[in-house]
Amino acid sequence: MISLLLTLIFRKQKRLFAYRQYDILYNLNKSKTSLKSKSDERIPSDQSLTALLDEFSTSTVGPALPLLMQRTLARQITLEEVIGAGRYGSVHRGKWREDYVAVKIFSANDERSWLREIDIYQTVCLRHENILGYIAADNKDASTYTQLWLVTEYHENGSVYDYLMTHTITIPILIKMMLSIASGLCHLHMPIDSTNGKVALAHRDLKTKNILVKKDLSCCIADLGLAVKEVRSRPQSKKDPSLTNSSNQEHVDIDIQANSRVGTQRYMAPEVLDGTLNERSFESFKAADIYALGLVYWELLRRCQTNPNENDVDSYQVPYEDILPSNPTFEQMRDVVCTRKIRPPPSPRWQSHPILRHFVRLCEELWTEDPACRLSSLNVKKQLKNQMSLIENNLSNINNESQQQLTQNDGPWTA
Repeated sequence: MISLLLTLIFRKQKRLFAYRQYDILYNLNKSKTSLKSKSDERIPSDQSLTALLDEFSTSTVGPALPLLMQRTLARQITLEEVIGAGRYGSVHRGKWREDYVAVKIFSANDERSWLREIDIYQTVCLRHENILGYIAADNKDASTYTQLWLVTEYHENGSVYDYLMTHTITIPILIKMMLSIASGLCHLHMPIDSTNGKVALAHRDLKTKNILVKKDLSCCIADLGLAVKEVRSRPQSKKDPSLTNSSNQEHVDIDIQANSRVGTQRYMAPEVLDGTLNERSFESFKAADIYALGLVYWELLRRCQTNPNENDVDSYQVPYEDILPSNPTFEQMRDVVCTRKIRPPPSPRWQSHPILRHFVRLCEELWTEDPACRLSSLNVKKQLKNQMSLIENNLSNINNESQQQLTQNDGPWTA
């Protein structure tokens, strides 16, 4: 009886602790929001989710909605079917009024992961069209246990992994997907210098299952719970001109969880697998993301049509599927990637196509063994923008030539 009582007390304390931590993370500066009184935290009955988020989204505030409004919204969500699962728990489709949302449910035992992901999503200026949109978070009592909810935008196409399993893509869609992923990663990697600037982030678990396909077939990066932050702070001496210049240097900290070997083993960079990644350098974590980006691009290339009329594509595969089991061990991955230095092979049909051949070379530059030789996400983004412009110009020229041909053929019948 005593042990049961102690267990109940312990669970209650855990819930209270979670609420306290949650409140700390969401202690919003009232001067930065339009929230003036408790009555303002009620959500108008006729307001859509898009309108609500647009109203509260600004470039200077981290979360889109005030804390109590997030809790109100979360508790009005009706859960529907499970649409995903992972080490943290499950993801459900949910409905709030007329809008669908995705609800990531963590168990109470995984509270630290939940808090960490909320913290990452609270990063100032994180909101971006190619980063999964955060909506709300809440603790929910489910009779005998506590659920920890994280509510985000819902994308019915699912992940890139899900989409490629059942769909093929054209070259314009390939470039659109590649560019949107690079844009999202570039936004994570780049700090924004301003009074309320954004810190730089590295994802650390980039893979096709953690990238979602939007309705227009562009992509957005999700699952930021393992991300690492580069936190820059300017010393107080900046305000004291009497101090020497050497004291005015910017101080850089890396906010990282204890274990550096996190993420999905199949997508781990060589330096992560062999233990040579420099944890004191934020550039090292960015370079590891770039390696994984190369593997993601290879998966997209396999499902891209060389000739749209023939649907000549390769079957979907994850990287190294032809030589490794479905759940490779850390040692197996290290042997393949570091010792044998194997990378996913290009399809022969890519080499014969001028655009796809370029992307084969791009992948090779992304997953090269030396992290310092990999392209930056900004460089990748620029290259893909150029490719997109070339294709758009070519299509425009083709349309113009077709129109001229039609005009010439009309000949005597033109006015």
